[in-house]
Amino acid sequence: MSPVLLTSQIPEEQRLLSWHNAVARELVPVTVMPHSAGPFTGRLVTDRVGTLRVSTVEADAHRIRRTKAHIARSPEPLVAVGAQVTGRTVLVQAGRQVTADQGDLFVYDTSRPYFLERPESFSAHVVLIPRRMLDLPDEALDGVIGTTFGTEQGCAAVLKPVLTTLVSSAHRYSAFATGGLVNGLIDLFSTLVTERYEGLAEGAGTTRDHVVQRVREHIDQHLGEPDLSPESVARAHRISVRYLHRLFEDEGITVGRLIQRRRLERCAHELARRSRTMPTVSAVAQRWGFVNPAHFSRVFRGAYGLSPREWRALGLESGATMHAEEQQAGG
Repeated sequence: MSPVLLTSQIPEEQRLLSWHNAVARELVPVTVMPHSAGPFTGRLVTDRVGTLRVSTVEADAHRIRRTKAHIARSPEPLVAVGAQVTGRTVLVQAGRQVTADQGDLFVYDTSRPYFLERPESFSAHVVLIPRRMLDLPDEALDGVIGTTFGTEQGCAAVLKPVLTTLVSSAHRYSAFATGGLVNGLIDLFSTLVTERYEGLAEGAGTTRDHVVQRVREHIDQHLGEPDLSPESVARAHRISVRYLHRLFEDEGITVGRLIQRRRLERCAHELARRSRTMPTVSAVAQRWGFVNPAHFSRVFRGAYGLSPREWRALGLESGATMHAEEQQAGG
């Protein structure tokens, strides 16, 4: 990685404009406001590791503001993960204000307005991750936007040296190694976010109950889709399969079993219903997501003690008996 910009090599009157242009080109458009009226000094080093933009920023005290107008010029959602090397960064975003001290990690979202205050000379490493690469629920990511992480212990303590090494040595990686490094950093960051989100959810039952209710509603709305599964449910709610299973630990049923039970209930209800045009057992099974007729018959008998045809015959017989009794009562 080589410097994109060294202001010491530029005439003083052109430094701030050059810095603006370099930041907009290599990172994202922002407005930079130096603290002092004197010559602005900075060093910006950037590179790419696969789909990640990595950079080291060293500069005099200044403020940074990203507005909706800036966002319109670079709308791709990027999640910035920074490591404060020296100095401090005061971050304001999503109604939060936090301070990243030396050694801390900080997180912000380039698709939303934000404000960065660097009250003294500083240096920081920053990795920009495309939002589409993060398999995280929106609620989880929202929980860490505009926040900091101490790096003394836990997953943050593992992520920090990986991030620092990735940024400082980006130019050394072969194409073969790049994919593994990108996936490793993203996995570590995702784990860090998930840990914080799950910790908050465990401390707030209403949050967990809300997600469980949404999952149940989603299952009922998609029962007819043969590929409905714990994996597809987790993907639709942007949560991990592991976290989905944890949500249902207190529900007395797994997600896979819930899908099967709700499908069987719909099939049983439809098979027992009397109508002028009755679909075949196979058609009913396929309508509610059962692709294999033999498998459907087996699980249906396991749940109700009767085959689907026996269940239908029993339902029709019960309906006919009830109809006859009603006619006799009326006579």
